[in-house]
Amino acid sequence: MAVYAYTRVSTDRQANEGDSLDVQERTVSGYALMHGLKVERTFLERGVSGSKPLIERAAGGELLAILRAGDVVITPKLDRMFRSASDALRNLEHLKRLGVHLHMIDLGGDVTANGIAKLVFTILSAVAEAERDRIRDRVSTAKADQKSRKRYLGGSVPFGYSVDAHGALIENPAEQEAIRAMAEARAAGKSLRAIAAGIAERGIKISHVSVKQALARLAANGKP
Repeated sequence: MAVYAYTRVSTDRQANEGDSLDVQERTVSGYALMHGLKVERTFLERGVSGSKPLIERAAGGELLAILRAGDVVITPKLDRMFRSASDALRNLEHLKRLGVHLHMIDLGGDVTANGIAKLVFTILSAVAEAERDRIRDRVSTAKADQKSRKRYLGGSVPFGYSVDAHGALIENPAEQEAIRAMAEARAAGKSLRAIAAGIAERGIKISHVSVKQALARLAANGKP
């Protein structure tokens, strides 16, 4: 029988604050000592989201590959190993078939041991997944709010705009004038490449693809 520990943090900041890897390791060590177990190896997962399936994580995949019947895996909390109910239950069934015991300290111990433990595991896995969905919704809402206020959300700055010191998109006068010239040239029947070449003569380098995107935004919004 081999005893392994699994710990995870989503960000480098979490590795040093709050529920850090060091705190998780001490929690597992104390639990193992109380139950007469000796941890042979700890699998550390740094900077990996819990929404990523366990088998697709570097440490998680390695752990699953070496497990054998009779082995024990200890993790401090449900959400350190799983944030998806489907991934949690899929791996629980896999471990039970292998004859591996999974101990989750926050759930009171071996969640592969009996029906009651599995029931609790199922409920809390669903709660963890619901919390992940709520976080995603909050992020989406925040991004939508920032977009409505023309806040810069990252990526390429749209042609015709610049980013000010406060992170807001503001009109770039020279590029706005260039977009109006593009629209006039397009209305006159010029090709996108010809328009791009004409704008380049003004000292503004732009590809024909960017010309197309700028004109599409103009058409959709009624302004550059």
